[in-house]
Amino acid sequence: MTEMPTWEGFMVPCLSALSDSSTRSRREMNVQVAALVGLTNENRAVLLGSGQPQFANRIGWALSQLARVGALAKPSRGHYRITDAGREVLAAFPEGVTEKQLDSLGSDPTSAIQPYVASTRQQPSLAAATADRSPLDPTEQVEQGISRIHADVAAELLTRLCAQDPTFFESAVVKLLLAMGYGGVGGRGLTTSRSNDGGIDGVIDQDVLGLSKVYVQAKRYAPGNSVQRPELQGFVGALSGKADSGVFFTTSTFTAGAVEWADRVPARVILVDGQQLATLMIRYKVGVQVKDTYAVVEVDEDFFA
Repeated sequence: MTEMPTWEGFMVPCLSALSDSSTRSRREMNVQVAALVGLTNENRAVLLGSGQPQFANRIGWALSQLARVGALAKPSRGHYRITDAGREVLAAFPEGVTEKQLDSLGSDPTSAIQPYVASTRQQPSLAAATADRSPLDPTEQVEQGISRIHADVAAELLTRLCAQDPTFFESAVVKLLLAMGYGGVGGRGLTTSRSNDGGIDGVIDQDVLGLSKVYVQAKRYAPGNSVQRPELQGFVGALSGKADSGVFFTTSTFTAGAVEWADRVPARVILVDGQQLATLMIRYKVGVQVKDTYAVVEVDEDFFA
C-alpha cells in the first residue's frame, strides 16, 4: 500500500483533474483523483469509522477548501469546475499546496484567491492551536480523538471488571449478550454459577420457551494470566448434552494452543478476549454512559435546490 496523501495533498490533484475546464461530479472526482495520485486497491479499501472510504473523505475536504477560497466553482449540486483562481494556484504550486500557502495567497491583494477566515470570534487559544496544521482532515481528527477516549475507557473497564467478584463479571457478560440482541423478543438471560451448573456461568434463552439457548463461560483473569486449553475443554465438556455451541469470555487473553484447539473442536465455541469484550461493552453501552454528543453538520443541498 502506497502512502495516502493528506487532505492537503489532494488539493493540487483535484485542480489538475479539472484543468481541462470540464465540470465533474464528486463521484467522478473521487475516481479521477484517486487514479492521478496512484492509489492502490488497499488505499481505496481503508474506511473511516463512519464507513466512508478515507481517500474519498480527504478528497471531499480538499474540494471544500478549494471552493471556499474560490479556486473551484460549484455550478450545480455536487459538481465542480476550476476557476481562474484555481489555475493561479495550480501554476504557483504545481507540486502541491498547503492550507497555509492558500492563506498567504488570499492575503495578497493581487491574487484571485479569496481570503478564508474560519471565525471572527475565534478565541486566541484556539487560533494558536490551529497554527500547527494537522495532516488529518477534521473528520479524521474527531475520529482519532474518539478512538483515544475509547481506548482509555476500554482499559478502565477491564480494570474495573477484574476488581469485581466473579458473579458480577458473569452477570455483566450476560447483560452484554442481551444488549447485543441475543435472547430475541421475549428471551431472557441469567447466571447459573450459583446452581453449580457444570461450569456453565450463564445461559441466554433465545425464545420464550427456552428451546434455543446460548451458553456462557466467563473467566475474570488478571492481565498476563491467559486462558489455556484445559479451561476450554472443560467448557465444551459442560456443553455436552445441552448445546453444540457457546461463548467463552475473559478479561485477559487466550493462549495460542487454546485458540487452535477451539478452531478444531466440533462444538462451535466463540472466544471473546478482554480487548474485544471492552470494545463490545462500549459499542452496546454496557457499563458505560454517553458523556458528550457532538453533531457534525454539512450544508443541506436540498434546502438550496
